Amino acid sequence: MVDMTTSVLVAGATGDLGSRIVRELLLHDTHVRVLTRGGSSRASEQFADQDRVEVVVADYTDRAALLRALEGVEVVVSAVSGTRSVIVDAQRALLAAAVDAGVPRFVPSDYAADYRSVTPGTNRNFELRREFAADVDAASIRATSVLNGAFADMLTGQAPLVLFDRQRVLFWSSPDQVLDFTTKDDVAWVTAHVALDTDAPRVVEVAGDRVTSRELAATMSRLTGRTFRLQWAGTTGLLSAMARTGRRLSSTEDETFPAWQGMQYFVSMFSGEAELRHVRNDRYGPHEWTSVRDVVAAHLGTD
Repeated sequence: MVDMTTSVLVAGATGDLGSRIVRELLLHDTHVRVLTRGGSSRASEQFADQDRVEVVVADYTDRAALLRALEGVEVVVSAVSGTRSVIVDAQRALLAAAVDAGVPRFVPSDYAADYRSVTPGTNRNFELRREFAADVDAASIRATSVLNGAFADMLTGQAPLVLFDRQRVLFWSSPDQVLDFTTKDDVAWVTAHVALDTDAPRVVEVAGDRVTSRELAATMSRLTGRTFRLQWAGTTGLLSAMARTGRRLSSTEDETFPAWQGMQYFVSMFSGEAELRHVRNDRYGPHEWTSVRDVVAAHLGTD
């Protein structure tokens, strides 16, 4: 693929993943517009030293401002994060404005496991993505979603799969279920290539690594010199029931990743429903993918 100057608008550019996507885009012949809401100076401060980054101001409720921000843009990359007000409502406004502004391509904020085949009612965040995907598919614009499994970075903190202090690796139902993981840096690398790929399909699936809990326990044992044992945490059916109860009793519906949502994500992964089936890590040529071993070794400070 030959790089030509491409105008890319990135929504959510000041976030953890969005800022990485901007960084990767700037390695190519691109002009990046960063969409920010009125009254926020964060984007201007964050990208002040980047001469190929233009900060444009528009609230998602301000259609005229969105249209101005999208003038001349060739592809919109959404990296917003949140619940319904963001994943559905804000992206709907951005999508509608992109269509009216004549933007040829749109990359929605998916960056997840394969939500398309997950049982309805078992994963709120996936359902929001599926709902918005229906809008994208109905719009007169070419779209590409990036599906990458879970963020491998979460293994060292937010996703309690590896219990470092207790020397355990959890599993639900089966320790041999394949789990897809990709680091945020690798996802950003893929997304930048997708943004510049005018022939990109509707979905690009990548997995920086694919491991089972059994393999992860063996990896942890080798890295630490201590035996990490598998620990059965129940069935995915039991975990799903626990997640439903947690959601019903909590006041965290507006949080992006409350504890019960984490349970739902593990249900989707360990049930096999969200497993990636058409991984194409070679679509954009050679790349040194970061393995799960690399992630946990860096966390432990070992080679």
